[in-house]
Amino acid sequence: MGVAEVKAFLTDLAVNGKVSAATQTQALSALLFLYREVLGMDLPWLDGLVRAKPSQRIPTVLSVGEVQRLMACLDGVLALMARLLYGTGMRLMECIRLRVKDVDFDRHEITIRQGKGGKDRITMLPQALALPLHAQLEKVRAVYDMDRENRVPGVEMPDAIARKYPKAPETWA
Repeated sequence: MGVAEVKAFLTDLAVNGKVSAATQTQALSALLFLYREVLGMDLPWLDGLVRAKPSQRIPTVLSVGEVQRLMACLDGVLALMARLLYGTGMRLMECIRLRVKDVDFDRHEITIRQGKGGKDRITMLPQALALPLHAQLEKVRAVYDMDRENRVPGVEMPDAIARKYPKAPETWA
């Protein structure tokens, strides 16, 4: 196939096939790879290609009342996690991976490590969550102390930190 046929195929995907923009882009990338890497030919830039329209989704946002009713249905650790997600803007996995040493009660800050895009950032710790979070850390500290007494293995450490700091998986921080 030449440029005209490739254009016709990709345009047909968008117009008649009504595929998503991502699907059309994937097909284009596959064709470019085929021509460049397998056939050893470069396709000239495909001007005039009809592109599929990217879908535009409007996010669903809960009202204040809906959030209050949702939070009222939760208790314990799940309630604390939900409140942290709502009050700090953390993502779920950021909350799950939160470490003791990343919570600064004096400055009312939480350091989020390896967030979206592998980036670190700092977010605020809401005043209303400081006491519940502190109480949760006290409960976890009791479990940690029991684990140390019973020689239970420590936590999983990211990357090569476990090799660099062999005792780190068993430390409180």
